[in-house]
Amino acid sequence: MENIRLASLKIAMAHEPKKVEFPEAKASEYFGELTFNKAAMREYLTSEAFQQVMNSIEKGEKIDRRIADQVAAGLKAWAIHKGATHYTHWFLPLTGSTAEKHDAFVDPIEGGKGIENFRGLELTQQEPDASSFPSGGIRSTFEARGYTAWDPSSPAFIMDRTLCIPTVFVSYTGEALDYKTPLLKALHAVDQAAVAVCGLFDKEITKVYSTLGWEQEYFLVDTALYMARPDLVLTGRTLFGHSSAKDQQLEDHYFGTIPPRVISFMQEFELEAHRLGIPIKTRHNEVAPNQFECAPVFEEANLSVDHNQLLMHLMDKVARRHHFTVLLHEKPYQGVNGSGKHNNWSLSTNTRENLLSPGKTPEKNLRFLTFLVNVLKAVSEHDDLIRAIIASPGNDHRLGANEAPPSIISVFIGEQLTRMLDIIEKNEKGAKLKSDNENELLKNLPKIPEILLDNTDRNRTSPFAFTGNKFEFRAVGSSMTCAPPMITINLIVADQLKKFMQEVHGLMARKMKKNEALLTVIRKYIRESKKIRFEGNNYSDDWVKEAARRGLSNLPQTPDALHAMTTKQTIRLFEDNHVLTARELHARKEIRYEHYTKKIQIEARVLGDLSTNHIIPIAIKYQNALIENVKGLKQVLELKAYGKLSQNQMETITEISEHVDKIKTFVHEMVEARKVANKLTDVEEKAFAYCYQVKPYFEKIRYHVDKLELLVDDELWPLPKYRELLFIR
Repeated sequence: MENIRLASLKIAMAHEPKKVEFPEAKASEYFGELTFNKAAMREYLTSEAFQQVMNSIEKGEKIDRRIADQVAAGLKAWAIHKGATHYTHWFLPLTGSTAEKHDAFVDPIEGGKGIENFRGLELTQQEPDASSFPSGGIRSTFEARGYTAWDPSSPAFIMDRTLCIPTVFVSYTGEALDYKTPLLKALHAVDQAAVAVCGLFDKEITKVYSTLGWEQEYFLVDTALYMARPDLVLTGRTLFGHSSAKDQQLEDHYFGTIPPRVISFMQEFELEAHRLGIPIKTRHNEVAPNQFECAPVFEEANLSVDHNQLLMHLMDKVARRHHFTVLLHEKPYQGVNGSGKHNNWSLSTNTRENLLSPGKTPEKNLRFLTFLVNVLKAVSEHDDLIRAIIASPGNDHRLGANEAPPSIISVFIGEQLTRMLDIIEKNEKGAKLKSDNENELLKNLPKIPEILLDNTDRNRTSPFAFTGNKFEFRAVGSSMTCAPPMITINLIVADQLKKFMQEVHGLMARKMKKNEALLTVIRKYIRESKKIRFEGNNYSDDWVKEAARRGLSNLPQTPDALHAMTTKQTIRLFEDNHVLTARELHARKEIRYEHYTKKIQIEARVLGDLSTNHIIPIAIKYQNALIENVKGLKQVLELKAYGKLSQNQMETITEISEHVDKIKTFVHEMVEARKVANKLTDVEEKAFAYCYQVKPYFEKIRYHVDKLELLVDDELWPLPKYRELLFIR
């Protein structure tokens, strides 16, 4: 009987590019047609309802019950016109994915008829069962109720004939059970803090928006091959697999011609993304074979987070139509580049200015320096927390693997900015930063060359790099929601800006002129944050030593990194800015530890099963064939010739036996280690046990399985090989 690998190969090789049906209209004409955007609201809402919704979005004002009913009526009319039959509150629980429960619009009436119904209360609030979502001990088992509440700042949209209403998700006691709730609070915090600082320069700035442009990297694999790999199906990555003779070493995939099947998939999911208002702009081949990337135009951070979550679902759905499966795991294949999700973050004002763009006047440059240096100071103070929020079992495989930034958090700002900060710090000749005349003081600031924008993105090894008018957080994992990075970055910057204002006002209260006070604090922050700046190769061993000398944390494993989530400094940060309580932070840390343990536990179980029930039987089967061959040689050859000609087969038989023995021994030891870990009741202790007592067996077992892959007859090997997974497309 043909094994599953060979059967899957036949199916995969038969797949042809799927023809995509394009609308006759231009992309600009159908962009956002499935979202309840401003244009749709103007058409379907009363002017009063429209204005209240806009005030809610722009000013955070509460929508009263009467207006909510009006909005619900207009939203229902629009959704039904677009073909929707159901509605759902769409939210982001602490699983890292999205959640939804669909209800039909239709309600029965007298005479066996039905009527479409949708009220303001159903729009603004629902009470889903929260018992099966992670809560970290916040919600008792018998207290199943949770609440979802409408987020007007993220437009409702239609997916699969269902009206999806973005919402927050909280417990019945008001504690956040999702990522959107703290994100909205963090965005509010940075808005208030940044507006206050902007008031030192421009009183017309009354609103500051956090912006995000993510870059989504992913792998594609033929679904037939995917289904033939239980490790991919159950864990998202290959637990075994010898490297292909050719992978990415020729550097011939990056920005290469997109394969026909892949371009068809991209065209269809981009079409659907544009209809949902997701501004996908860029697509290209990534470094590794069968690895790709898409990226949108930047948007307001909350909306951008929602769009990324929606896109990941959309990609998976469309890929199935093209007989592909999307792999979002950070490291699905050993030995080739993993996948990240670069978060490009900045701050923009209601006057349409980017606060991280160098200005053309001394005043604008001083404002730019203020925000730049405060970001540096914030990252320097909270590097351990930044590491914690990107920690995951998948990202642990990617970070520091000579393809991605290490687990050491540092900032790259480029040679020119470094030189400028050094001048300001040291008061070098030509930069007299003290003057009785404030205008003269500004004129003496070091000039920022216009070439700066082209000179800041040279270091692709940095985890947090300034790239001309934004910071690019490159250490975020591809499978992660963007919410935790955005919560953290916006919150630490908000907190730091508040401290900055306090210090500046303190100096001004002592009769120091405003600009001199600004520069005094800026100079102080430059000096205090210097340790976080690094312009060299983040992949090098020298940097690891240098980072240790500077006192920067280096925590390659998730359990070690998560400690930062509940330090006194972190709790103060979140509580003072009214984003999360200590109880909520401890709950989130517990969830993260449990998630880590369960992921490693699943991988251990899959690895043991595949080794014992798939690999070893095939290896023994091939070994028996060799034994029969050797027996046959003995019968037909003279003794001297037999001794010489059977030597290689005998060596292979011995090698197979040795590898099988090692696999069985290590699997047994791994199972025993898992039994010990499972007896632990403390979630943190259990996570550490799985990390340091169970996981080390993974590579030991893999080594011997991968050696068997090279020894066993290709036609017998049961799992699709790397050359097939990476190059069939």
